Amino acid sequence: MASIAAHLQDTYRHRGMRRKMLDGLRQMGIADERVLSAMDEVPRHYYLDAAFDKFAYENKAFQIGAGQTISHPYTVARQSELLQLPEGSKVLEIGTGSGFQCAVLCAMGYKVYSIERQKELYDRAKPFLKQLGYRADIFYGDGYKGKPVFAPFDGILVTCGAPSIPEALLGQLNIGGRIIIPIDDASAGEGVQIMTEVRRVGQKKFTRQTHGHFAFVPMLASRVR
Repeated sequence: MASIAAHLQDTYRHRGMRRKMLDGLRQMGIADERVLSAMDEVPRHYYLDAAFDKFAYENKAFQIGAGQTISHPYTVARQSELLQLPEGSKVLEIGTGSGFQCAVLCAMGYKVYSIERQKELYDRAKPFLKQLGYRADIFYGDGYKGKPVFAPFDGILVTCGAPSIPEALLGQLNIGGRIIIPIDDASAGEGVQIMTEVRRVGQKKFTRQTHGHFAFVPMLASRVR
């Protein structure tokens, strides 16, 4: 990671908590060492209010403002693992949020484009990620529309619960690429989604696989023009 602002400290205590978090992720089934290495490199406590510092490496979600949350470490790890992409791949993230997931994707060696529809979070995350040395392209806009000017993408990762897969995102995926998106599961109750992997195997052909239940804040259509 490039130069870090002087007020941000990654202490021995933080690193110890991070190692414990990584051990927990391994026990939960995360096996991709690239993902684990990236999550070791990215201090999660940087992306949380200082009041949560001692809880930053627990497998919990926390409020980050604008009605949004930073995802559980397991959720971040699992979504990142499901992309199954080589270093240098082009990835679109829908929902920058705190910037933590974006930083993990950058640390994995991806070329990352990220869209945030909450202006408050966009205004905070874009300069913060730049300050930390991550060269992601961050945009304020509507995640439902994707970012066609930079398409096609090798992977698209959606960090909020969606009622369905936006057609625009399907059209912006490279053949062989994957969308990782939590889709609402009405039968499981409000706020529960099924992690869904959609792979483009042909110009108009897609395959779908599911990976269990998760909980995300809802994906919101933006009024951004």
